[in-house]
Amino acid sequence: MNEAGSRKKKGLLLDCTLCIGCGACCQACKESHGLPRSTENYLQDSLSETNYTVVNYRDGHYVRKLCMHCEVPTCVSVCPVTALEKTPTGPVIYYPDRCMGCRYCMQACPFQVPRYEWKSTRPLVRKCDFCAPRLEAGQSTACAQVCPTGATLFGDRDALIQEARARIASGRRKYIDRIYGLEDVGGTSVLYLSDVPLGSLGYRTDLGTKPLPLLTWQVLEKIPGVVLFSGVILGGIWWITNRRMEIQEARIENKGVRNEDA
Repeated sequence: MNEAGSRKKKGLLLDCTLCIGCGACCQACKESHGLPRSTENYLQDSLSETNYTVVNYRDGHYVRKLCMHCEVPTCVSVCPVTALEKTPTGPVIYYPDRCMGCRYCMQACPFQVPRYEWKSTRPLVRKCDFCAPRLEAGQSTACAQVCPTGATLFGDRDALIQEARARIASGRRKYIDRIYGLEDVGGTSVLYLSDVPLGSLGYRTDLGTKPLPLLTWQVLEKIPGVVLFSGVILGGIWWITNRRMEIQEARIENKGVRNEDA
């Protein structure tokens, strides 16, 4: 793979109509990251510090959940120590040696993905890293490599978008006319296709198309003006209050002088 091709933004296309719920993606993820294998029914698992991706059964469909690797990640924008970073190829990666455990990323994530090692004496945040080391080596994600039906497809994000549009246009599986993640919160590296509304599969559809950090920055950029205006108002109140006190004190002094003269 040439360098230009290797630096293109990568993505995953998850087709909910093709997933059979085998759980191969979950186990491959665990093996790739050295995580303990599931001992119970993996379909009942939730995202955790040892489950970076899960498969759940909703509305007659098997559907995966993992970090969406937003194009403009909110988690990155709120981290005060740059423990999270959006890489040029797509993954949002985590630097545990920088993390101070504030958990702002957990509160900010619109998809509620990051998890915390609550039971650890040196707790860290854990989430899918999009197999970033594998991507750097020119490989696909572990989950896509083992998927037996093509429900998880890895490739260049732009090419996956074209593939998703072609599947919708074909009409073979009666997909709804929406690629989830194409524009949601400014776009994500993980894209979804489905033949039922994504909301019924547990995905938020009310997030809008603007990157959430932009909304934060729009508020923050107004703060200096708000502070200045507030300062003017408070300064005015302080002056009026002090002026009234001075006038009141002067009246009392004048009254005292008149009483002495009398």
